[in-house]
Amino acid sequence: MSALPAAATPAYSSSDSSDGLTKTVGVLALQGDFEAHAKMLRKIGAQAREVRVPADLGGLDALVIPGGESTVMTLGIEREGLAEPLRLLAASGTPILGTCAGMIMLDRDHLGVLDITTSRNAFGRQLRSFEADVELEGLHGGPVHAVFIRAPWVVEHGPRVEVLGCVDEHPVAIRQDRILAVAFHPELAGDTRLHELLLSINGDRD
Repeated sequence: MSALPAAATPAYSSSDSSDGLTKTVGVLALQGDFEAHAKMLRKIGAQAREVRVPADLGGLDALVIPGGESTVMTLGIEREGLAEPLRLLAASGTPILGTCAGMIMLDRDHLGVLDITTSRNAFGRQLRSFEADVELEGLHGGPVHAVFIRAPWVVEHGPRVEVLGCVDEHPVAIRQDRILAVAFHPELAGDTRLHELLLSINGDRD
């Protein structure tokens, strides 16, 4: 796995994304709630492109890997030959946001672009789906109303990973360089701040 470049000056303020009109953001569209993410991106002025094959990754300013079913998503990535192109996209410094199953897809056991280990359905049967207000480090505007659906959490992480938010002391939002991952579904709560944050991260294409 190629090492990811070090992050530039952290850009955690949604107010920094005023150039969203110029951004083309891919949304992995093999399975899951990709249409809701595309709607959120258009709402903040970005161009949303559905990604199904490696050619769709060309020229992207950022990428969203949505929630869904991680096993089905893994099979789709293998079928379309997307695994290595996605790793190369991450290594190039392109900002990425993974949500719920998207967090799982980015971990050590799947695409291997985040130095984290996740636990699937981590909150157990009684709390498989719930909502909570989560404070995210550096995200302005108060807590995020987070919708958790059979959500994972981060079991272990390396030193380059910054924990942004927790539920019951379990990390549910992290950042490593230009990659963000959260265990919940921001697209279901109507809060655009995480998508704005994604647009505010400067990719290093050098």
